[in-house]
Amino acid sequence: MHVKKDDNVIVLTGKDKGKTGKILKSLPKKNRVLIEGINIITKHQKPTAMNQDGGIVKKEAPVHVSNVLLYCDTCAKGVRTRMKIDENTNKKVRVCVKCGYEFDKS
Repeated sequence: MHVKKDDNVIVLTGKDKGKTGKILKSLPKKNRVLIEGINIITKHQKPTAMNQDGGIVKKEAPVHVSNVLLYCDTCAKGVRTRMKIDENTNKKVRVCVKCGYEFDKS
């Protein structure tokens, strides 16, 4: 997958097109990501031992990873990325195609 947990992404299609958010969880086997504040659904829950109240709960639903792009702060938009090997650590880092910003600096 081209995005990871805690990345800032922008949504390309759907009802939340153009919104940005932080990835809360990535589901690589299903090719989906859970984004904070994006694709909110309402779920009707029965009262249980854990949740005494029940009722209508609003929560985020997963979005397909092809519908999001990594958000570059320097370009101020969603960008494609390419892989580059860092000379110092010999590890792969994701680099913005437009401006060359490195996302995986640690």
